[in-house]
Amino acid sequence: MSGPSGSQANTDFSDAGQPLEPLGLERYFRKLIIGIVFAVLVASALALFGDVRDLGDAFRNFKWWLAGPILLLTCFNYGLRWVKWEIYLRVLSLPRPGLWDSLCIYLSAFSMSVTPGKVGELIKAILMRRQTGAPVPKTTAIIAAERITDGLALLALAAVGLLKFNYGRPLLAVAFVLAVVVMVVLQRPALTAAVMARTAGLPLVGGFVEHLSGFFSASNVLFRPWLVVGMVVLGIISWFGECVAFFLVLWGLGFDATWRLLLVATFVLAVSSVFGAISMLPGGLGVAEASVAGMLLILLEDDGMSRAVATAATLIIRFATLWFAVLIGFAALALISRKISTSASAGQRDGIATGPSPARLGDPFA
Repeated sequence: MSGPSGSQANTDFSDAGQPLEPLGLERYFRKLIIGIVFAVLVASALALFGDVRDLGDAFRNFKWWLAGPILLLTCFNYGLRWVKWEIYLRVLSLPRPGLWDSLCIYLSAFSMSVTPGKVGELIKAILMRRQTGAPVPKTTAIIAAERITDGLALLALAAVGLLKFNYGRPLLAVAFVLAVVVMVVLQRPALTAAVMARTAGLPLVGGFVEHLSGFFSASNVLFRPWLVVGMVVLGIISWFGECVAFFLVLWGLGFDATWRLLLVATFVLAVSSVFGAISMLPGGLGVAEASVAGMLLILLEDDGMSRAVATAATLIIRFATLWFAVLIGFAALALISRKISTSASAGQRDGIATGPSPARLGDPFA
């Protein structure tokens, strides 16, 4: 989770009176294009895997009236995750915009969901800096805390299925250990201080290391046990909404609505999401789709799962949980960027300074 440094940092976070383009967002849009191209290739491969004719039959037989509830459950997940964002901002006592602007800033990151490693989520830190002057290292620490607690929540959901299904246990165990190690390290300020002290004099990284103190000090607060437990529980509730959405997808494709189907849906969605995140590929593309389709074929083989139906289920749930988010993200980004640009233009026209002071903006990591 790294940010810009040196002269690049100064170009990424320039004067508040400028439009959004100078903030370096074009870098993220280039990564987004790569993700979209990759997504087209993945969708094409899935269509060939499921046989186009049989896939068409599966789509025609789907109960499309379930699309509304499926998307509402996805929005339920987004809403609770935004609540986490708000709680983190309050815990760090960071300046906050109004609730509507905060929601737009949070959702805007979804527009970058298919950037490699979700690096595009840093757009939230950029927009918060632009709107409120909140220091980038601290908002970046929030983004890291979100990713880790969401991962632990998904691992908890997957663990329920692990009692019944023997699939992916070693990789899930590795993911859990890595998450715990990261949290333990970030809860050791003396250790991070020692690392920074030893590397501060290095020619290439020394200047950047100085700015990590804000990230580590914020992380020390965000990863306190009581807060981690609370955020993981909130994450379990929010992500379970998407698991229920996947259950509705499978029901809509003709499977009986049983508790076992809900367990399969929860396990498959949680495991595939973890695998996709670990892959660091844009939006987990390829890995998540292969995991969903493959596990459905294995776990629902006795229930008559076919390649075409598994492919249809994969494409529907990935639209509902990934591409629907991207669309919402672009709408939110358009709204908040227009407001920021309008406020900046009005301030310049009236001769009134708007946003954080240029002095503070000179160093984005202050």
